[in-house]
Amino acid sequence: MIVLRDEMPGEGPALHALTDAAFKGKAFADGTEGAIIGKLREAGDLLFSHVADAGAPVGHVALSPASIAGEGGWIGLGPISVAPGHQKQGIGTRLMEAAIAFAKAQDGAKGIVLLGDPAYYGRFGFIAGSALTFLDVPKAYVHYLRFTGAPPEGEVTFAPALQEAG
Repeated sequence: MIVLRDEMPGEGPALHALTDAAFKGKAFADGTEGAIIGKLREAGDLLFSHVADAGAPVGHVALSPASIAGEGGWIGLGPISVAPGHQKQGIGTRLMEAAIAFAKAQDGAKGIVLLGDPAYYGRFGFIAGSALTFLDVPKAYVHYLRFTGAPPEGEVTFAPALQEAG
């Protein structure tokens, strides 16, 4: 049975290893994904750190502050990871749904922004290829899920740990 819960103290190394394993060998991975969570935590930028637990962590999702065109109120999602032996079982979907619910409940949250595979994130209502940019990442990989206001336009800025990984 998989239980979703908040990260517990001392789980940093396990989440780092889990994330490294989940991203290992992926064409879009650069090897920094596991370290991002610790950097977000150390900087005080980890708004939400949720774990899928099957007796040990088998999935994880992180949320941190973001802005678009200098306007705050946006939440950056990532990394999200599921251990290789537990993928394709709905764990990532459950983590995404928990992250979206958390973000929607935040006062003043305009939406979520992330970098990732359009085929995956489109299932959750994320829009890609819009008027958003992030460094030299192709627009097809820059997504948003808007909660309020007009569709966003401009450069995305993530918390420093995610910004540097971009």
